[in-house]
Amino acid sequence: MIVIELIRLVFEISLTISVLGLVIVAGAFLALIGINLMEVISGSGWRDKPHPSGLADADLPHVLVQIPVFNEPNVVSGALRSAAALDWPQSKLHIQLLDDSTDETPKVAAALAQDLRDKGFDVQHLFRTDRTGFKAGALAAGLKVSDAPFIAMLDVDFRPPSDWLRTIVPAMLADPKAGFAQSRCEFSNYKTNWLTRAQGMLLDAHFAMEQAARFRGGWLFQFNGTGGVWRRAAVDAAGGWSADSLCEDLDLTVRAGLAGWHGLFLMEPPVPGLVPERVRHWRVQQRRWSNGFVQVAHKLMKPVWSSTTWSFGRKLSATFLILVQAFYPCVAIATVSLVACLLLRGGDPRVYLPIIGFLLVLILIVAVGLTLMPYMILRRGTLKEYAITAASLTPLMIYVSVSNTPKILQTAFGRREQFKRTPKSTPSGT
Repeated sequence: MIVIELIRLVFEISLTISVLGLVIVAGAFLALIGINLMEVISGSGWRDKPHPSGLADADLPHVLVQIPVFNEPNVVSGALRSAAALDWPQSKLHIQLLDDSTDETPKVAAALAQDLRDKGFDVQHLFRTDRTGFKAGALAAGLKVSDAPFIAMLDVDFRPPSDWLRTIVPAMLADPKAGFAQSRCEFSNYKTNWLTRAQGMLLDAHFAMEQAARFRGGWLFQFNGTGGVWRRAAVDAAGGWSADSLCEDLDLTVRAGLAGWHGLFLMEPPVPGLVPERVRHWRVQQRRWSNGFVQVAHKLMKPVWSSTTWSFGRKLSATFLILVQAFYPCVAIATVSLVACLLLRGGDPRVYLPIIGFLLVLILIVAVGLTLMPYMILRRGTLKEYAITAASLTPLMIYVSVSNTPKILQTAFGRREQFKRTPKSTPSGT
């Protein structure tokens, strides 16, 4: 009996610690929800579209569009055509396909790249025989052969509207200390199945609530790796792209912030891409992001808190951003600990009803607070459809938390992970 009591005590302690971790993570989200509610109540125009600058073509800067690709022959042609269709002076639009592929993708891409060059476009097809540095390595290699002052980044499955650069670049020109500008991303396949609908809801919350509120509240917010533009001077000031983390976008965001640059977030126009359509592909994506955030925490938490130029509030917002992926191990540990405690008490839940009730209320407030407003504003569907999709989020989060936490903890203790591309379907207009 003493041994059982000791085991139960250990699980109850781990349950308490993990719940405390969830409360801390939830606290940051509740603050973001509060920012949005205050703006809605005050009637501020955060949904207003930015006004075009009206700059003449002669005054527009050169822009490099970088498109990293690895073994994606079905979408590479669409990516190149989409980049070439951007409304920007042809003489000032430079396109790089950063190709690390080991399949037939280079052959497919080479033919279209040559066709575009024949039509007067500056298209470089940079093929590497190895994947040194993965995506970060490819991006850095591309910058070595270009001196363009602005770099637009698009994953190969993203299709920006033709007026995208006409909106995002002038916004950066109006703010000399804007190191990057991030557009809201949408997902053209979000209605495919229950998983894509759940991801669409989560990502709408991320962009329309989390990213937008962080920006408007003056918090540090991240570049998302696609659908955005970097100022070359900010990339250089931060030390360039680094392969120290699987989240090279967050890594550069924090380093650029420490170097004195900030980001802009644009709700309009959105840049559509794709989400994974299978659970195992989504799990791999989430695992890569979580491990990358852990690596960034190892690398940059000390520089963040030792900064002499950042305020305490900015350091705190950066900490919430970097450690947000702690949500997954906290959920996993809380779930396993609660189940173990129930089993050790013979299935009697009465002792744990207060903590179960508290968690359910906390989850409900955060989930609804983050997802309902974007769902309604972006007109994603009926309230019934919202309720059905929202109901799938909790079991989905528990599943991915339990399945990915062992890898996350291994990364926390120093294990290196390989970059694994997330397989995607073929977008419309490939």
